[in-house]
Amino acid sequence: MPHIFSEMRTITFSEKERNEIEEAYNALIQSISGTMSAEEVDYVKKAYSLCSEKFGGSVLESGRPVVLHALNVAQIAYTELGMRSKTVVSALLHNITRYTDVSFEEIKTSFGDRVALILNDLEKVMGLDMTHVSTQSDTFRKLFLSIIDDIRVVMLILAHCLDSCRNKADIESEVIVHGPGDTPEVFERKRLAKFFDEIKYIVIPIVHRLGLYKIKQEFEEALMIYENPREFYEIKEKIALSRDMQEKRMEAFLRPIRQGLADSGYDTTIKWRTKSVPSIFAKMKAQDVPFEKVYDLFAARIIINNSKKSDEKSDCWKVYALVTSLYKPNEKRLRDWITVPKASGYESLHATVEGEMYNVEVQIRTLRMDDNAERGTASHWLYKASDDKHQTSDAWLNQVREIIERPDDENNTDAFDSSLAQKGKADKMFIITPQGDVKQLPVGSTILDFAFEVHTQVGCHCIGARVNGKMQPIRFELKNGDRVEIQTSKKQMPKADWLNYVNTEKSKGRIKRYLKDQEMKEAGLGSSIFYRKLKNWKIEFNDKFFSLLLKKYECDSGIEFYHKIATDQIDLAEVKASIMSWYEEKEIRQDRVEDDARKDKAADNDDIMTIGVNVDGMAFKMARCCNPILGDDVVGFVSVGGAISIHRSNCPNFMAMKKRYPYRVVDVKWQNNPTSARASLKITANDNFGILSDITEVMKQMEINIVDANMNTRNGLYEGHFVVQISNVGHLEQLIRRLRDVRGVIDVQRIDRQSAI
Repeated sequence: MPHIFSEMRTITFSEKERNEIEEAYNALIQSISGTMSAEEVDYVKKAYSLCSEKFGGSVLESGRPVVLHALNVAQIAYTELGMRSKTVVSALLHNITRYTDVSFEEIKTSFGDRVALILNDLEKVMGLDMTHVSTQSDTFRKLFLSIIDDIRVVMLILAHCLDSCRNKADIESEVIVHGPGDTPEVFERKRLAKFFDEIKYIVIPIVHRLGLYKIKQEFEEALMIYENPREFYEIKEKIALSRDMQEKRMEAFLRPIRQGLADSGYDTTIKWRTKSVPSIFAKMKAQDVPFEKVYDLFAARIIINNSKKSDEKSDCWKVYALVTSLYKPNEKRLRDWITVPKASGYESLHATVEGEMYNVEVQIRTLRMDDNAERGTASHWLYKASDDKHQTSDAWLNQVREIIERPDDENNTDAFDSSLAQKGKADKMFIITPQGDVKQLPVGSTILDFAFEVHTQVGCHCIGARVNGKMQPIRFELKNGDRVEIQTSKKQMPKADWLNYVNTEKSKGRIKRYLKDQEMKEAGLGSSIFYRKLKNWKIEFNDKFFSLLLKKYECDSGIEFYHKIATDQIDLAEVKASIMSWYEEKEIRQDRVEDDARKDKAADNDDIMTIGVNVDGMAFKMARCCNPILGDDVVGFVSVGGAISIHRSNCPNFMAMKKRYPYRVVDVKWQNNPTSARASLKITANDNFGILSDITEVMKQMEINIVDANMNTRNGLYEGHFVVQISNVGHLEQLIRRLRDVRGVIDVQRIDRQSAI
């Protein structure tokens, strides 16, 4: 929100400035003395005394005394917005804790908890660096209201902005961050653009919603002078030039109405005006016509002075009937806010009728309705301690908040919608980055949640954060409106216990994916260590031993087993001892001697039958160099030991042996489905965060077991070799297709086992 305290200087006030301050102070005290108690007036005087002491010689960048600005804001809050003592005191003290040595604790002690809360909320809002945030965004609108615990803060902001608009030099001297190389003209334009964006998208919708139409018009005119100065002054000049003619035409228009009202016994006051310059300009654009052809330049107001409360509605409709009997009405432009008043409490009957040369909008209301309309929602501030017919201050403030937050169907402003935060019901909060970006998070989120919301890598390397300038650990729970600057270290990496420090599903998911990736990478390292040890031990390893090892170390998969090796959870010396002991057992020893003959005859002979040669009774085994599986085009090769090894027909090893020993080749084909076989895959992908998790998730969904894995990264590319258990070629091709669809995967190839691990 706009603030004009960016730079302050201390000077000695001139006599003229001292007189202006004294006059403003006396005017304020005189105003409040008529309705406030002596105790409340003393309360305000005490606040002014502190303001004068701390801001005594301070001036804004524009040169205007800070004390004078504070007095003006206080006067607007009281006179034009209808606020009472606590708001007036807060107006006098706003920004005092930010720019002087006065603390919030001192404010609490001297002026009470409520004023301290108002000033704290106001400082939060006024201190928002919105340079990089669009005030048109829903997120900013939600942030704006969600920060505020007391709606009086909104009223103070309105008063502050109104005083700034009335003192243009203050706006022009606001200091905001500007880009390198900006010329003074560009810098000035940026500064004003930000201020008027906030007026346009935040302030004007609020004052419209509250029915503060005079204040709204003042803001709209200031906005138009900034956005369309040439058009503003052209329209204003045309209105001034035609003033005499306007008066004659409107007098001719109103004469029969006055006579009719008098004949009917109504005591009325009739006012008329030319519509505001921004309103006329909006009509010119909407109707695409020049000033001279705008059909409803004028508005007349008929106020019924002698209407009884019980007869107000009927009196207004009777006057409407009288006016429309004299002039033809435009029924499409009838607005009935008497039967159903606006959310702000505004009551009036609006009709547009055809005059001699212009259409005229006629507003019909009673004296009570007019008083309410002129003062807007602030007119509801009529409570007195001795008058139980009126609202309490809390009830009125709740009503103001409800009006601001409630959508208003009749207005066309891009205002606050029904999704705006409601105190006590909100489950979201808004956190601000050092650059002014706004992030929305669930209530209860921590620094770590916020870090992952900013970026995954920021979350992974987060070591804590500065929250409102104070260093806090990653588990620190954030509050709405906090400004957070994440601190990172390249040495920091996610740990399993981080899951206890986050509350959003996004953060939990990112941490789990990282941990899974780390597990896969460590499993690849563990696999390399394990098979290198087997080679050094000169141990022939098979699936039987592997199953026994998984059972012994309570591992659900080979990945878990290899991960435990890499992280020293499994003693390799113990693994070696276990394997050697199994070799010594009779069953395992026999399995070692007759492995292929017994195992493959029981299983593979059911899967393969030979063609063209009598090999009944011979053992089969699947060649480990190419790992054929059901559906592959296969051939047999008679080994020296007499068993037939089954190869894929394009296996390089088989092609070489066939060239040397063509007479040992036998034709074979698949007969039955084997329960499972092994296939080796090479996967190339971009080294994106979570790529390993995405790959293994596909295998998990297809219920494919990973027997072995080896991973490495180089130059931004990930390369993984996997040995998987597969049932047939169709199953393998489906797996390859799904892996190729994974985001970031570049290529998936089936390879020979020798090049896999």
